[in-house]
Amino acid sequence: MKRLIFKTLRFLIFLSIGLFLLYLAVRRVNIEEFVTTLRKANFHWVALALFFALIGYMSRAYRWKLLIKPLNYDPPFSNVFYALMLGYTANFALPRIGEVTRCGSLRKSDRIPLDSLLGTVIIERAIDLVVLLMILVVIFFTKMEFFGGFFRERLFKPMLDQVQDAAHFPLINWIIGLAVLAALFILMRSLSRKFSRTPVMIKIRKLIRGVINGLKTIARMQDRWVFVLHTLIIWMMYFLMTYVLVFALPATSHLQPVDGLFLLVIGGLGMSAPVQGGLGVFHVITMLGLSLYGITESEGFAYAVLSHESQSLFAILLGGISFILLMINNRKSEKQKRHGPSPTDPIQDHQG
Repeated sequence: MKRLIFKTLRFLIFLSIGLFLLYLAVRRVNIEEFVTTLRKANFHWVALALFFALIGYMSRAYRWKLLIKPLNYDPPFSNVFYALMLGYTANFALPRIGEVTRCGSLRKSDRIPLDSLLGTVIIERAIDLVVLLMILVVIFFTKMEFFGGFFRERLFKPMLDQVQDAAHFPLINWIIGLAVLAALFILMRSLSRKFSRTPVMIKIRKLIRGVINGLKTIARMQDRWVFVLHTLIIWMMYFLMTYVLVFALPATSHLQPVDGLFLLVIGGLGMSAPVQGGLGVFHVITMLGLSLYGITESEGFAYAVLSHESQSLFAILLGGISFILLMINNRKSEKQKRHGPSPTDPIQDHQG
């Protein structure tokens, strides 16, 4: 009961944060202009963006399958895809829970150890982070003066101001702050030693060892170039589903491909925020980015809504379908294990 209450509270807290940020975005929007902008939208471009999203999902599922193969497991592509989409859908319930959900789903359907699957997810995220940073470097140097102003005025300057304010902090406050940090460090060390042999800590260490073993196994992956190819396909689809959407609205249709890369990066940052599906954060950061091009907040919010809500509903739809199909497959597998294959049934190869 306590666990259910905790999960419910956590869900409500994150949802409240997202809704609050969404409110901050909406209150700056001229509703009449926003509605007028949406009425002018060409939804053929939205459909094309969703098509690119589907290709990206399929490629991501296949790339994940490539990462699982060195673990001496070869689940069907369909199960991997269903698990991936369930993970995306779960992120709308609680931030970042989707990674565990998709691993748990594949563990149930194909009996693959959860800790090893988590190792593959860590590899995925690390590689995607590298790609995102590479894109950031490309857009920064392609239009250094333009994007440099954005990062300088909206990011680096506020951080520098904070540092300068801290430099004038009284010495006694610095000493007190350092003393508190030292006390916290000592307390953490003592607590870690005290609880190192508890069942929870033993499970955590076991999980970490499993993750490390999974990472070592993946390092021996034979299909590296296929993996690289699918990584390129995934990010190309991400770019296309972001860029083609600018043509859906007259206000954004003049943007260039490099501007699409910029929207991809800031949108990715918004979606990675610790709120359900990037709700609110994505809208605010997208509006802020589009304001650099002289696009009004109402028009920028219209683009953000088209992008976020279409992709979110599409992912939830695919997640719901995946849940049903995966449940049907699991029931068939359990039935075959209990009764054995029928003489008239073809031999099933679980390795395909």
